[in-house]
Amino acid sequence: MKIVIRLDDISPGMDMGKFRRFKRLLDENHIRPLIGVVPENLDPKLEASVDEDDEDNLSGRGRQTDPDDKITEKDYPFWHLVRNLQSEGWIIAMHGLHHVYTTKKGGLLPLNKQSEFAGIDLEKQIKMISEGKRILANHGIATDFFMAPSHSYDKNTLRALAESGFRRITDGFGKKAYRRFDMTFYPISFRKDAALKDNGEGYTTFVVHTNTLNGDDFAYYEKVFESGKVVSWDEWLTQEPVEASEFQGVKEYLMARFKYIAVHKRW
Repeated sequence: MKIVIRLDDISPGMDMGKFRRFKRLLDENHIRPLIGVVPENLDPKLEASVDEDDEDNLSGRGRQTDPDDKITEKDYPFWHLVRNLQSEGWIIAMHGLHHVYTTKKGGLLPLNKQSEFAGIDLEKQIKMISEGKRILANHGIATDFFMAPSHSYDKNTLRALAESGFRRITDGFGKKAYRRFDMTFYPISFRKDAALKDNGEGYTTFVVHTNTLNGDDFAYYEKVFESGKVVSWDEWLTQEPVEASEFQGVKEYLMARFKYIAVHKRW
């Protein structure tokens, strides 16, 4: 099994030191990941303290603004970084809108009991997703990939995404990209250790939150990259998706519930 990497919670206030350190690992191994960019982050948990040098970089002090670039807001360096990453071949996904949880719904993939989208009526979800897409477009970023905060989305989310021009989602379980609800799903790993031992065909996604990585985590991913199993996202995108079986939804729901119970030990 081949492995691709997705980075969650990419936003102006993230821990840039950890992000840059992980990016160096990716670059050294010639790996181009998918990143979930929050259009307008309002979640304080994604904000990290920064040192003085990072603060200068993030605020834009001391930089020369390109006169041909019309984006002049205080988070210019962040959005300039995201556009550069996209030009390097990194895949950009829209990671919700504000990354603020407004319901306690697990949705179709109940890995968590919180959601920015699941449980909200269709019209409101259409407005939210359209707003996120507009914000990204204003920063020069176009994508048809969606990444739900906490992996939580429902059928209204999928309808809203389709209406707003999104066609691909990074979520679900399985070894192949599959089509369901007029969307193409690119599954995440159910168990990372099992994926590393699996020498069969197929692909899966390792979910990484760079904000919360520690020294042991960096050492772990160094070994993961040394395994030779990790490839860039664009390789997976060349593979033809399959049609989901009629039991795909039931299987995913039960797997997600089992994983939630195992993690939270609520027997």
